[in-house]
Amino acid sequence: MLTKNPSGSLTVSRCVVVRFIDVTNYEVLYLALPRCRVTKIWAVLGAAFGSNTGEIVAYKNAQAITGGRISINSAGSAAGDIGFCQPSAYNEFNGVNDYLKLISGGEAFETAPTLVTVEYELI
Repeated sequence: MLTKNPSGSLTVSRCVVVRFIDVTNYEVLYLALPRCRVTKIWAVLGAAFGSNTGEIVAYKNAQAITGGRISINSAGSAAGDIGFCQPSAYNEFNGVNDYLKLISGGEAFETAPTLVTVEYELI
């Protein structure tokens, strides 16, 4: 889901922020979360993409989270562009052995420096 000007304010009670920095390859980040339900994942571009589409995909352990994919098309993308997704399945974490895995880019993609905010509700 691509939203360059999302409506509403970004107000959360709990969140974690990470940063992808590799602009030539893909990156994988692993986050340990408390017992929670992930409600939204935001991505804010720190630079424009080159010729390819940028993408961030979220996983619970090895299971792809339904609705956990942020695609930002390179056409007209620039620093400050915002994308977000709302996970709808496999989004509950038990706070012990589960982890959130975020993958950015890939062999056919470019990764611009990007800040990612993961919103969650404690359960």
